[in-house]
Amino acid sequence: MIIDFHTHIFPDRIAPRTIAKLEKIGKTRAFTDGTQNGLLASMERSGVDVSVVLPVMTSPEQFETVNRFAAQLNEAYEHKEKRLYSFGGIHPDSPDYKKQLREIQSLGLKGIKLHPDYQNTMFDDIRYMRILDYASQLGLVTVTHAGEDIGFPDDVHCTMESIRRVLDEVRPQKLVLAHCGGFRSWEYVEEWIAGREVYLDTAFIFDFIQKETFLGIVDRHGADKILFATDSPWSGQAESLDYLENLHLDKEDFENILGKNAQKLLGEGGF
Repeated sequence: MIIDFHTHIFPDRIAPRTIAKLEKIGKTRAFTDGTQNGLLASMERSGVDVSVVLPVMTSPEQFETVNRFAAQLNEAYEHKEKRLYSFGGIHPDSPDYKKQLREIQSLGLKGIKLHPDYQNTMFDDIRYMRILDYASQLGLVTVTHAGEDIGFPDDVHCTMESIRRVLDEVRPQKLVLAHCGGFRSWEYVEEWIAGREVYLDTAFIFDFIQKETFLGIVDRHGADKILFATDSPWSGQAESLDYLENLHLDKEDFENILGKNAQKLLGEGGF
């Protein structure tokens, strides 16, 4: 099973203008139209079996809408051959983070997404650390954007220093640092983060990271804690799989990265 652990979709009615806006801000191009159907077509072309959809909450008022949509999406795709599976979302300004995390768990969602840049909060802010700690207690996976965001290149909220503090003080379970631990901070990832009890995903990195740097991180961190991910629509699924295949990794490492690590991380029942 091939699992893309980091994708995004938008409602059909706003997808065209949202994609156009983000392409302009990030000076990049999308590989799909940002819709459910666009992602499914990409999965058909590439052979991806499951795409994990990660919502980004930019205000606490979005909680019910975002998580209700996530639960409905999961129900709709539960028995489909090509499956979309959504995590939930939470904002650091939540009026009751424990209650909201329990609601996310009760909806059957297996994880949450944080985005320190879009949520304008440093990753080692006490509000995030409390969320991470309680999410760990509930057995939820937490995926966070890490490092630079191309839309906010001068305003990094998930720095290497903040990540190290969180790992040292909270020791969160089932934490995934997107973009291989920190977009455009990979030399520090290899030195400071690799080998710690945290997962790294490969979202939106292959056009930017040096091959030797990526292989060094995999070797030092362990292929059993690396998750295949694209950040679709911002990287192509087929193109990312081709990149990984051309690295000629050990067969077991390759299969772990493509999906086995993700299934293990999600625990009993998996997908």
